[in-house]
Amino acid sequence: MLAHMARTLVVKATAGADSPERCSQAFTVAATAAASGVDVSLWLTGESAWYALPGRAQEFDLAHSAPLAELLHVILSSGRVTVCTQCAARREFGQDDVLPGVRIAGAAVFVEECMANGAQALVY
Repeated sequence: MLAHMARTLVVKATAGADSPERCSQAFTVAATAAASGVDVSLWLTGESAWYALPGRAQEFDLAHSAPLAELLHVILSSGRVTVCTQCAARREFGQDDVLPGVRIAGAAVFVEECMANGAQALVY
């Protein structure tokens, strides 16, 4: 277990299949932190927003990386996953379309999470 369990890690994934290594890094860091007992909030923005939809994470493939669907499962099991409101709207999906446990929220909520005491934000 890591020290400073009261801290929250906010990870923003800004890439999907368009930049698979960057996408995988965001999910890997978030899942590793979640598995270590850290309070994790993963934000899916840009092309990573697609992975909030059922079956999409299973389509992601990157050599020498953990399967995205497994990483997402770990994060959803103990943390939070949020899709950017505008990113979902641009891709024409809504709350009824995403995986159970995924929420859709906007910049105000992201800023609130990032500015909370003990929060650490990382953007990939």
